[in-house]
Parts: sequence; C-alpha cells; structure tokens
Amino acid sequence: MSSNRHALRAFLAATVTAATLLGTARADISIGQTAGITGPVAGSAKEVTQGAKIYFDAVNASGGVHGQRINLVTLDDKFEPSIAATNARKLIDQGVVALFLTRGTPHTQAIMPLLSEHKIPLVAPSSGAMVLHKPVHPWLFNVRASYQREAERAIEHLSQIAVTRIAIVQVDDSFGDDGAAGALAGLAMAKKTAVAHEKYNREKPDMGPVVKRVLAKSPQAVLFIGTGDAVVQGMKAVRAGGSTAQLVTLSNNASAGFIKDLGPVGHGVIVSQVFPPERSIAKPVMKDAQEAARKAKLELTPSMVEGYVSAKVLVEGLKRAGPKPTRQGLRDALEEMKHYDMGGLELGYSSTDHTGLDYVDLAILDASGKFRR
Repeated sequence: MSSNRHALRAFLAATVTAATLLGTARADISIGQTAGITGPVAGSAKEVTQGAKIYFDAVNASGGVHGQRINLVTLDDKFEPSIAATNARKLIDQGVVALFLTRGTPHTQAIMPLLSEHKIPLVAPSSGAMVLHKPVHPWLFNVRASYQREAERAIEHLSQIAVTRIAIVQVDDSFGDDGAAGALAGLAMAKKTAVAHEKYNREKPDMGPVVKRVLAKSPQAVLFIGTGDAVVQGMKAVRAGGSTAQLVTLSNNASAGFIKDLGPVGHGVIVSQVFPPERSIAKPVMKDAQEAARKAKLELTPSMVEGYVSAKVLVEGLKRAGPKPTRQGLRDALEEMKHYDMGGLELGYSSTDHTGLDYVDLAILDASGKFRR
C-alpha cells in the first residue's frame, strides 16, 4: 500500500511538472492597446480592433507565434489623451511586449514619451499625423499613410473635377491642424485658397454656427477634418442648411458606424482610404482578410482592414524577433524589415524611415451605404 501511495505521489508530481513546463512553453505574448472604445470614435475604434482580432485569432488557431498565443489587452480611454497616457503606463507595467493600435493624434502624442522611457515599441498607431512620421521616433512604427497625404489627394481630386470653391472645417487640435496642413498644401499646388477655414472645439463641438459661417461663403465642397460624431453633425448641418456641396472627410471616419450615423446624408460623401478596397480580390492580403471576416461572421469594412493589416505587420515582427520576443528584440526586428510583402502590399522600415505604407485612394458612398471606388 505504501509503495502504491509513493508511486501515486511521484506520478502526480511529474504531471504537475509537465503541466508547468507546458504552460511556460505556451505563455501568451501580451500586446497592449488603449483606444476610445466608448466616446465619439467608438464605432470606428471597435471596427479597427475587430480587424486586428480576426487576424490574431487566425494566427492563434494555427499555433500562434513560435507556439505562443497572442493576447490583445485593450483598455478604454474614452478618446481622452490623459486617460490614454494613464492606460499606456498601466499596460507597460503589466509587461506587454508592445503597444498597438492607439487611436488619436493627441492621444498618441501623450504616449510617445513613455516609449523611450520604457523602451517599448508602439506599432501601427491608428493616426496619420505627420508628427508620428517626422522626425523618426526610434520606438514608433507606422503602418498607414499620413493624413496630410490623404487631404492633399482629396483636394487634388476636387480640383480635377473643376471644383474651385473649397471650404475646410477642422477640429481644433493637433490632428485637425495636421490634416488641414495637407489640405492647404493641396490648394496651394492647385493655385487655390480655401473660401472658408473654420475650427471647432474637440471637447464640445457646436457645429451649427461653424457650418453657418461656412455656407455663407457658398462652397462647392466642404472637407471635414475631425472625428465621427462631430463630422456627422457637421455634414447633416450642411444639408439642413440647403447646401448641395460635395462632402469630404478622411479615412479615420471610414467605418460602418459612421455610415450608419450619417443615414441618407451619407449618399455621395467622399472618404479617403489608406488601404485597398475591402471587397478587392486582386491582392492576396485582402482575400485573406475577407475569409477571416467570413469565419468570424463579420462584414469586412475599411476600418477592419486597417486593424487586420496592422496586426499582420506586428505578427511578422514578432516572428522575426525569435521564440522569446522582447521589447528591444521586436523593435530591432521591425527596423530590419526592409521589404515585407504581405500579399500585394509591400512595407519596409529602416533606421531613417518608420513610415510604413504610402497607399492613398478615395471612395464614395453609394445609396446603399457601400464604399465605391
């Protein structure tokens, strides 16, 4: 009996040891995200995160990265820069390998000092602000193109279709200033000036008086540089004021939630895009994204594409960083990623360039609320 008890104890000890070793081998790779899951950008923020998750789920289902599952830890900052910075510090203290898909220009700026302080990479901030591109931040790696390039492209298109009276409405913060700089550069190249250039308060947007001043200048087109709720209010105010001006906004509003909130006003709105069409089958990466969304029983949107492609870049960096990725190892692996073809889209980084993609296109909303290019 004694020998049997001894054998049982030995077996149980061996089982516990094996389970412990197995657990160690399968430890998660934790990635941290702070974004406005509630608040004025909730719709698009959730869609971008969904896009990332469907890629992470696919990677985890196929064995993870070097046998380790990716665990995305998301904290809600309510689209407040101060909360974003607090969340980022919490995530860093929890030991995440990287920060990922932060949302908002002032929010990402609030986090940037923490990157160098804690030597942690931030991959794919969901912002196209030029301040994130130049000067190159050693710990920040962009994936999407800049807002300035988007705004320039929008103005270029309007000029090509003989629209001469263009107004700009921007949020009064670093994001708004950045996008407006691109629009003004585009106007200068077309030898034009804005017929109106108005700013609104980010915290308490009151679009009625702003739009009234804009419409007094009889614009043929109005470019809105801002976030979901305020831009929706502004566009509705333009139509309520009797104007048929062409309405334009940037890719941060390319979400199903934004389209739903616009309702009938959305028909004909132009939205810039920083990734290929979500229904394209010409690029393998888009076919993969469509299949992943189908398995998750979701309809792929432009915002989800941003999350999906961003997650793909992060995972590639983790793979190249080796079986036990560290913050420094991931940073170095990304910076050495000179030519990465993710399936019809090529991205590369170097010590002097953390820009990522330079893809910019335009889409128009049809009567059914679908983007057409």
